[in-house]
This record gives sequence, C-alpha cells and structure tokens, in this order.
Amino acid sequence: MAVHEHPHRHRGFRFPSLHRAGAARVTADATTEAATATRAYVFAALRLLTGFVFLWAFLDKTFGFGYATPSGKGWIDGGSPTRGFLGGVAAGPMESTFHEWAGAAWADWLFMLGLLGIGLALTAGVALRLAAIAGTVMMALMWIAEWPPAKHLSDGSVSMSTNPFADYHLVYAVVLIALAAAGAGATWGLGKAWARLPFVSRNRWLL
Repeated sequence: MAVHEHPHRHRGFRFPSLHRAGAARVTADATTEAATATRAYVFAALRLLTGFVFLWAFLDKTFGFGYATPSGKGWIDGGSPTRGFLGGVAAGPMESTFHEWAGAAWADWLFMLGLLGIGLALTAGVALRLAAIAGTVMMALMWIAEWPPAKHLSDGSVSMSTNPFADYHLVYAVVLIALAAAGAGATWGLGKAWARLPFVSRNRWLL
C-alpha cells in the first residue's frame, strides 16, 4: 500500500502591514482630536450659559426688568438686592446673622460685584479660577441661607425642601470648578490671550 505524504505548508512569520497600522493610527488620532474638540465646545457652551445666568441676575437686580426683581425695585431705583433674600431666611444656623446682613450696603455691593465679576469672567473666558473661588463661596452662603437639610422652618411650617443636600447652588459650584479645571476659556473665549499677558504668566492663579 502506497502512502502519500502531503506537503506541509509552512505559514512562517508575517510582519503586520505597515499600511494597515498607519491607517489605524490615523483613525485613532482623528477620533481623539474629534473628541477633544467636542469636549472643548461643550465646556465653552456650558461656560457661556453659566456666565449668562450670573450676568442676567446682576442686570435684573440692578434695573428691575420685572422678572425676579419687580419693575421700579431695582438697585438703581434704591432697592436692595439682598434685603428680600436674606431677610426671608427662615432656617439654618446663620438665620439671625443673615437677617442682620440683609439690606446692608456692604452686603449689597459685595453681592452685586460678585455677580458681575463672575458673569464677566465666565462670558469672556478669563480668570476662571478666581471666578470659581468667588462663585463657590457665594453658592455656599446661599446654600446655607436656604438650608436644604431643614424639614421645617423656624416658625414650624414645612420647608418644602426637595433634597437634604444637593440643590442647584451645589451644582453651580461644581460647574464653576469644572470650568476652571478644564481651562474652558480657550474656546469661544479670551482664555489664550489672557494667559499670555505678562502679569497673568507670572501669577498663574489668575488663569
């Protein structure tokens, strides 16, 4: 009986295709660049929207456009931006302190300058670290003033708090910190030009 031997096929070692590897690398780089650009645009849009929130609050409280501030009750008309809010605090450990601050000239000026400064910084995309610090302090004080942990107000009525911890003040504070950490002023803003200024280059905390 004859035995037929089949020839062995030696596959050997093949180097990966440089063309395919290069194409995959280009595709990966393009995907990364697209994701980076998208992230920059999202942060820029968030920055502008948040800046408008602060700027609008300043303008409405200054001129009394009839939204949160009634017409004729604006700061320019002699109204106090802090009297209504701080005077209405009805819960929390700083209730009496906020009542003392309500309507004080120094409180009005600090509050309004804070709104204006944070709003302008976010809109222009400059000094985001300072805006984040100032905004976080402001939001923390407003959180304490509303005191979400309270189920009942000082007069015994129900507080109507929807969450004992997380509310929009904390959300705004986290957004401000995220915008500063991400350097969100470089896109649709003056962040790059601001960073090149000599006094900013020497004082990086001004970024």
